[in-house]
Amino acid sequence: MNLDILDSKIQDFIDLNIGASISKLALQKNPFPNVEWISILNQIAAKSKAKDKLPTWFSSKNIIYPSKISIEQTSSEKTALYKSSIVSGENLIDLTGGFGIDDYYFSKKIKSVAHCEINAELSSIVEHNCKQLNSNNITCYVGDSFETLSSVNTKWDWIYIDPSRRNDTKGKVFMLKDCLPNVPENLNFYFKKSNSILIKTAPILDITAGINELDHIKSIHIVAVENEVKELLWELEKDYNGAVIIKTINLLKEKTETFEFILNDTQEQPTFSLPQKYLYEPNSSIMKSGGFDQVGLFYELNKLHKHSHLYTSEEQKDFPGRIFEIKNCITYNKSDMKQYLENQKANITTRNFSDSVESIRKKWKIKDGGDLYCFFTTDENNNKIVLICTKIK
Repeated sequence: MNLDILDSKIQDFIDLNIGASISKLALQKNPFPNVEWISILNQIAAKSKAKDKLPTWFSSKNIIYPSKISIEQTSSEKTALYKSSIVSGENLIDLTGGFGIDDYYFSKKIKSVAHCEINAELSSIVEHNCKQLNSNNITCYVGDSFETLSSVNTKWDWIYIDPSRRNDTKGKVFMLKDCLPNVPENLNFYFKKSNSILIKTAPILDITAGINELDHIKSIHIVAVENEVKELLWELEKDYNGAVIIKTINLLKEKTETFEFILNDTQEQPTFSLPQKYLYEPNSSIMKSGGFDQVGLFYELNKLHKHSHLYTSEEQKDFPGRIFEIKNCITYNKSDMKQYLENQKANITTRNFSDSVESIRKKWKIKDGGDLYCFFTTDENNNKIVLICTKIK
């Protein structure tokens, strides 16, 4: 870590070029020959990425940033703040510390936080930044976190792990055993060191696959920001063998949408109906959870079809997702499409429908945008229909 990057003139230059084209800047002559040009450019690129994602770091003085990729891969402040609401107690050890965003927020809830990072340069950056942010209860450990956990004679209130996929993992589907550290393989060892474990995984991990690999799962948190699922959080408790609670969280600018249910709780069956006055589309965290029957039952809504995952009611209900008023329901055929939607402007969504959005637009010459929201779906009688709506929420 080169502290020369903190020279006030260099810092002013970095701030002046936030959001600038790095490729264009790279062609310029380095105005600060005492510091490598690539290092300055990296600070500009990384700090630009941090502007919206990490506002506390962005607005603080003398912060040093790792590579732009590290900033892209780290938790956002919004998700880190949510994670901190899960933990409590005297101490926590983070086995995959990274840039330390999660640990900064953990340290506001936990008296002592251990940040483990195998990359010495990154560890020194985090240690420096902790001082700038007055996070004095975070201790940084360099090296293999398994060895650190083994050598430090402490019983931890929490172990936090954010395993990373190995580079040789092929395709989009992955298993926890394919990550570093290998959590399923080390789980018994972890439980000797703590009764509570919190694991963060990418949203691409299949929930059923994760459940099959892990033991003693107490709850699974599906965290979305502005309706985009960002991470899955697996809360494990030693010797816990009860029901798994699925918690869906959608962090919005002005509020947070939450919904939770017991996994595999299928005592009640959903009700179905043809489209009524209002239409409901669950947010992305609920869609990821698979709790399609549970959300309909909880809010006393009717499903349009077993596989459509759209809901309807005569009276408007509060709902964690988008709400629409149905203005018209037409059959998906040539005459109705020509009469109501051909050459129109509309936002299109397909649910349990054979044609893609792209093919529908091309076939019926429907432009994107406008105030109309059209849902191409299938009703309870297996008829292809189009719901023409206006958005309420």
